[in-house]
Amino acid sequence: MPDQRFVPSVTQLRVFLAVAERLHFRSAAEDLGMSQPSLSQALATLEDGVGLHLVERSTRTVLVSPAGQQLLPFARAAVTAMDAVADAAAGSGGPLSGVLRVGVIPTSAPYLLPGLLPALAEHFPDLRPRIVEEQTGRLLEGLRAGSIDLAIMAVPTDAAGVVSIPLYTEPFALLVPADHELSGRVDLPLEALVDLPLLMLDEGHCLRDQTVDLCRRVSAPILGRGESRTASLTTAVRCVAGGLGVTIAPESAVLPESRDPGIGVARFADPVPGRTMGLVLRTATAGDEAYAEFGRVVTGVAEQLFGATPA
Repeated sequence: MPDQRFVPSVTQLRVFLAVAERLHFRSAAEDLGMSQPSLSQALATLEDGVGLHLVERSTRTVLVSPAGQQLLPFARAAVTAMDAVADAAAGSGGPLSGVLRVGVIPTSAPYLLPGLLPALAEHFPDLRPRIVEEQTGRLLEGLRAGSIDLAIMAVPTDAAGVVSIPLYTEPFALLVPADHELSGRVDLPLEALVDLPLLMLDEGHCLRDQTVDLCRRVSAPILGRGESRTASLTTAVRCVAGGLGVTIAPESAVLPESRDPGIGVARFADPVPGRTMGLVLRTATAGDEAYAEFGRVVTGVAEQLFGATPA
């Protein structure tokens, strides 16, 4: 049998505290805005429930019993805590007020956040974002566990318990050494990947998975390309500048990373491969219009920073 122990109501605890402070039933009832019989009934129900006499009554005096004295600080703490919950709920401006834990994938965070954080401060002045940069799988785990509130990542995702809202699309480009024969091309066929020394990110990065998919579309070899692999796109670009290979990058990374004089850019011919970025939320919160507004801000920033197309 499960434990059926009595759990007092907040009203019962308020009655107990009022009687303990006033040591007078009528005065306590007036303080709480209730009738004296209702107050007496609430206190009696509390005493029956806990199995203790909390208040000693006589025709002339009211005293808190020794058992009541022991419970008094706990009752006070419980009522204070419940009042704090009510105050916080009443003063909340919704999900875009206070701390919001935002997950972002590593191949987007360095390029999106410099524009996104000022935009969030402008649109949602009461918001205090906390950024968590992690790979896709860990962000999904964090969403389901409640350690983050939303995530910005490549979509769609087939993960259970979450919903994705597409925000914008961005094309892929090929970053090559500045003196590479492909540097400056704007009509690169996807089949060119077959013969190129393509640098890959570590497993777990969605950009790696997307690169692998592109290679499979043109039967480019995947195995044997792991001589150099990196944990971040920035490191991969440094390897490209050092002549170790080429790498695929989203448009958001092209301008920041190609400022390196050792980097050249080659763009793919139509249909240009790319990715869709979206907002991923727990299913229970996905319908909140506030999150849709958050997504619109992200899309607007992506449009301004690197010419992304709204999804």
